[in-house]
Amino acid sequence: MTDIESPPNPAGVDTPEPAPASMNLAPLATAAAAAALLAACGGGGDEAPEAPPAVGVVDFPTNGFSFPAPAADADAARFLQQAQFSSTREEIAELRGTGSYAQWLANQFANYRSTTGWNWLESRGYGAVDTNSYFFNHYPADFMIWNQLLSGTDMMRKRVALALSEFFVTSLTTAEFTWRAHAYASWWDTLMRNAFGNYRQLLEDVTLHPAMGYFLNTKGNQKENPSTGRVPDENYSREVMQLFSLGVYQLNLDGSVKTSGGVPLESYTQDDVTNLARVFTGYDFDRSDNIRHTVPGQTYTIESKEFARKPMSLTASRHSTLAATFLGATVPANTPGREALRIALDALFNHPNVGPFFSRQMIQRLVTSNPSPAYVARVAARFNDNGSGVRGDLKAVFAAILLDDEARGPQSLQSTTFGKLREPMLRFVQWSRTFGGSSLAGSWKIFELVNPANQIGQSPLRPPSVFNFFRPGYVPPGTALSASGATAPEFQLVNETSVGGYLNFMQSVIERGINCPNPGVPEAAYNNYAYDVVASYSTELGVVTDATALVNHIALVLTAGQLTAATRQVMVTALNATPVTNASSDLVKRRRVWAAILMVMASAEYLIQK
Repeated sequence: MTDIESPPNPAGVDTPEPAPASMNLAPLATAAAAAALLAACGGGGDEAPEAPPAVGVVDFPTNGFSFPAPAADADAARFLQQAQFSSTREEIAELRGTGSYAQWLANQFANYRSTTGWNWLESRGYGAVDTNSYFFNHYPADFMIWNQLLSGTDMMRKRVALALSEFFVTSLTTAEFTWRAHAYASWWDTLMRNAFGNYRQLLEDVTLHPAMGYFLNTKGNQKENPSTGRVPDENYSREVMQLFSLGVYQLNLDGSVKTSGGVPLESYTQDDVTNLARVFTGYDFDRSDNIRHTVPGQTYTIESKEFARKPMSLTASRHSTLAATFLGATVPANTPGREALRIALDALFNHPNVGPFFSRQMIQRLVTSNPSPAYVARVAARFNDNGSGVRGDLKAVFAAILLDDEARGPQSLQSTTFGKLREPMLRFVQWSRTFGGSSLAGSWKIFELVNPANQIGQSPLRPPSVFNFFRPGYVPPGTALSASGATAPEFQLVNETSVGGYLNFMQSVIERGINCPNPGVPEAAYNNYAYDVVASYSTELGVVTDATALVNHIALVLTAGQLTAATRQVMVTALNATPVTNASSDLVKRRRVWAAILMVMASAEYLIQK
């Protein structure tokens, strides 16, 4: 069945501004900021009832960290913008009231109170077998993931799960099997469940998940057949080494590449790929319940959706019984499939590359594009040993990333090479989280936002390939970064079209919200459009008559106070060109708030997160 297409986005499609030339990270968005200034001058949760959050026990090492607690609101905001999606006044107060960064982290590790993606789909009726054919559509998963990211509790867990989705990559875009939306809800739930668990368990759950099985061909992969020339598919065996565990080259603990005679040493060979592929044979969707549903008005039936959240099942007769030798490990001939999988995953998990390879990319997602070798080594050491002899403890890894002196220290704020370009989808999520965004109908009917011309050019769980939206080693050509070999992964999304598209999209969204088709019904509908996902701006309206106070407030909650005095003055002057008093109409007040937010979200100091 042909999938329903997403509706056109209502955002404006003004002529895009050219992408700014960048000699370092800081001045990335000069042109974007100018465009926003011109534009500005011209112009609910779905969780079950919650118990009080548990107080976590600090069970990860905190010695060696120089910054135990935020000294000011800006410090707290900076930490929160790395650890989660937003830093509202209330969230800043909660962190500072906790007493230490470590205790705040322990509380996040202890709590998991959100409605799962799967249960949200069920609550909205997407598990029904009816004439809406939800089982053949992608869009329920888009609604699900936007609901998860834009609302609800467990924000750090969700931020980490999103980072993990860009490391263990699958894509909803290419999912063409029944109950695909439920499979991707289950995929999201898998990342959420394992976000603060152990990498070894996460690797196994990723390997056996039906979404990954379909995406990288483990589903239906069969053993060799000499009479026909069939050999096991090598897609997953290659990518699990190249992208999900080892990387291409052997690494030192600090992430630097090992060489011999000046030549990088490869971490695996084609023989490793071919042998490892034998382990991933015999697996397929687990449809063992044998339940079939009659589709109203159709002559065919479909299977139960339960397979979409079960690990793939093994059919022994389709599993290779040949010996397999890879990465120094051997699976003896005739080893049962489950035992072969254990040997393989243990070999991957214990490879010395995994700590630095995984740690560096998680630092890139949360803190900075170019962590120093020493920073990588410190985090990788925690991956190798959490302080209690446990390897792969993700709580210890993420605590080490966020508590490191390079992440917390003021010296990083002065560096022109520290920091990262905020991903477009993170900017959008931060807008909603910061300014009271909610779906008035509770439907969260936001489709994919991958069009860079009039959307944001990025949508969660929809990377264009297994290499994610951008490569971790991407170096923007023609810049000072390329001269020094410095990586800036998110810059791979930046061009003339995407800069203009982002500005136009955010101008529309900040003012009106997201235009959703018939928010009152769960199906796509494509009629009776209404601005359903909107922000309240209640805090901002409380200080709207004082342009300086408004800009300072938005600078804190969006940039952790990192707007320069000169940038703030330009914004205040632009806002004061249209006087606003207590007697002004609500629309006039809102226009000032909209303009202030747009100017900040287009500024270089905002787009580069430090």
